[in-house]
Amino acid sequence: MPDDIAQPDIAEAIGPHLPYLRRYARALTGSQSSGDAYAMAALEAILADAGAFDTSLPPKVALFRVFHAIWHSGGAPSDGSETGLRAAAQKHLSKLTPNSREALLLSSVEEFSNEDIASIMEIDRAEADALVETAYTEMEDAISGRVMIIEDEAIIAMDLESLVAEFGHRITGVARTRAAAVELGRKDRPDLILADIQLADNSSGIDAVSDLLEELGDIPVIFITAFPERLLTGQRHEPAFLISKPYTEAQVRTAVSQAMFFASTESLHA
Repeated sequence: MPDDIAQPDIAEAIGPHLPYLRRYARALTGSQSSGDAYAMAALEAILADAGAFDTSLPPKVALFRVFHAIWHSGGAPSDGSETGLRAAAQKHLSKLTPNSREALLLSSVEEFSNEDIASIMEIDRAEADALVETAYTEMEDAISGRVMIIEDEAIIAMDLESLVAEFGHRITGVARTRAAAVELGRKDRPDLILADIQLADNSSGIDAVSDLLEELGDIPVIFITAFPERLLTGQRHEPAFLISKPYTEAQVRTAVSQAMFFASTESLHA
């Protein structure tokens, strides 16, 4: 993505927030390439008209507001990858209350206040409050499935296992190493993988996931990391779903619900 925004002061203000705009855009589309294309369109809009970036707002709010104008314009770019199961997922998403999913991601994953969400989406505060509440019910009722957890810290693994089960999903198991993750995946193919980056034997959660996807096919993955900006550069193959450590229950809840829309489950074929 270009970092040479027309006005240096705007570029400086936007820079620190670009990784998180990519994260948000990828979560909305379920795809790195589609998400990054939408984020690129927002930057191009600012390049074309610096006035689109409202300097009276906090920079992150102003950036996301430009993104939402593009997102809801109907002319935002797509990489054309929404076919098959992904297209089915998008069909399900289209049935949700308008703006509810966006409001939920802005609140729980990006940690905007409801007041900021109202500004980003250009709605009133009461509507923002209602959208966040509505989204939890709609998304969690839509799809449930099998979740594998790859995490080497026992306390965190137990916490994630408890949270995900409370959301209505079945846990296939918990793996602490790359080898254990592959073995677990062979025994019980998950619909979703929730993976830490660094594992107990100094192996990589990313490598474990790569092994699993190569063997089992396309499965949505949520990575958990203390350094999300390192996986949100837009310069290589990167995750579509990412949450930061330390995470909150709301972040896990939202990420799992969102990723499940893109899972290879029977309910997606309905």
